[in-house]
Amino acid sequence: MTDSSLAVIVLAAGQGTRMRSSRPKILHELAGIPLVAHVLATARELDAAHVLTVVRHERDVVSELVLEMFPSTVIIEQDELPGTGRAVQLAVSQLPEGFSGRVVVLSADVPLLDAATVLGLLASHDASGNALTMISAFFNDPTGGGRVVRGTDGSFEAIVEHRDATEEQLLLTEVNAGVYVFDVAALRSVLESIGSSNSQNEMYLTDAAAGIRAAGGQIEAVPVSDHWLVAGINDRAQLSAVAAELNARIIRGHQVAGVTVRDPATTWIDLAVTIGEDAEILPGTQLLRATSIASGAIIGPDTTLVDTEVGENAVVKRTDATLSVIGARASVGPFAYLRPGTYLGEDGKIGTFVETKNSTIGAGSKVPHLSYIGDTAVGEQSNIGAGTITANYDGVKKSRTEVGSHVRSGSHNVFVAPVRIGDGAYTGAGTVVRKDVPAGALAISVAPQRNMTGWVETNRAGSAAAEAAAAADEG
Repeated sequence: MTDSSLAVIVLAAGQGTRMRSSRPKILHELAGIPLVAHVLATARELDAAHVLTVVRHERDVVSELVLEMFPSTVIIEQDELPGTGRAVQLAVSQLPEGFSGRVVVLSADVPLLDAATVLGLLASHDASGNALTMISAFFNDPTGGGRVVRGTDGSFEAIVEHRDATEEQLLLTEVNAGVYVFDVAALRSVLESIGSSNSQNEMYLTDAAAGIRAAGGQIEAVPVSDHWLVAGINDRAQLSAVAAELNARIIRGHQVAGVTVRDPATTWIDLAVTIGEDAEILPGTQLLRATSIASGAIIGPDTTLVDTEVGENAVVKRTDATLSVIGARASVGPFAYLRPGTYLGEDGKIGTFVETKNSTIGAGSKVPHLSYIGDTAVGEQSNIGAGTITANYDGVKKSRTEVGSHVRSGSHNVFVAPVRIGDGAYTGAGTVVRKDVPAGALAISVAPQRNMTGWVETNRAGSAAAEAAAAADEG
């Protein structure tokens, strides 16, 4: 149920210069999802009546993604005045005049924070009657974080940004997580007084805490025991560290749900991946984006699947597959490359050094090794011989090859599209199929073999081959 007394502001305006990237920091991905999308997912779970996202750097591309992920959010464009204080000031000004509830502020670069933690913060805020309640955490290395300063009795006194902290304050290890719950009336009363007299010439939202405290408002900083929940990302090293932690949690979740992961240290699983019970994930495997693994399947080792569906009890080893479907009990690899549009039916096989693209291989059909199958439909229970190539491109357009059911093609065939091979047909070794093959027919295109006796002695006189041939003749 929507909470009419709750508004959420997502701060997504920063440039993220420490990422050293042409892409906005919050669009860098974590477990297959942009950083800001993690935060928007948390905001959605809070069921707030109002969700506002503040953008500035690369505002068009950021706004497009935000609205795609959360269509009901209101986009607020920050002006040239920098700082989180200015961002919140602009967002609050867009709330309805009669809104009198609480305002949650989330940062788009703090992706692991979950809704349960925020809801707990809201409960604490309401129970204590605070004007401001925030999350803090203790870090072994608090460098870069704003320090939470407490009095001798442990009560909140101030937040001091790292750049503005004294040497004594820099020794503090409790850091402001940038997650706040404000009473909207208290927040409105201090926003206009926030200045930019600091080393960065920015309007800090943390200055709102000082204003609220000076006005007698009650403030509480609530530490979380799991500091990863509030780990911010400012550079690629931090992105990597948070990615490793999230990946470990994702893997642990699958293990608890009945999936065997042989080597978590070399396995990467995106957040949207689903895996059935009794599936087994072998070392060196990456399961990315919306990949789905059914129960009993064995994936790996050394396999990357992107947006790929794998059926029950299938085996996929040393394979790279994207936007593909692998049927139940099918076998793929080793060293197979499944490009988008590949569909392998139940009990089918795509074997060693086989590349497929935009092709359907029917139930029980096999492409065992050393082949390229592109823009092709293969029926059921057919066998494609080693070294077969579907020549699907004539230099201008792509054409399709159709192979019927129960077909047996010889080794080293070329099917020159467009062409159809009928049900039950055979093709001989080395055949180039340029015309349709009727059902039940044998297609061959091999010229009679011709042996030119004495060719080596005449054309390669004095070579090792000529000497070997002469010795054989003498024998």
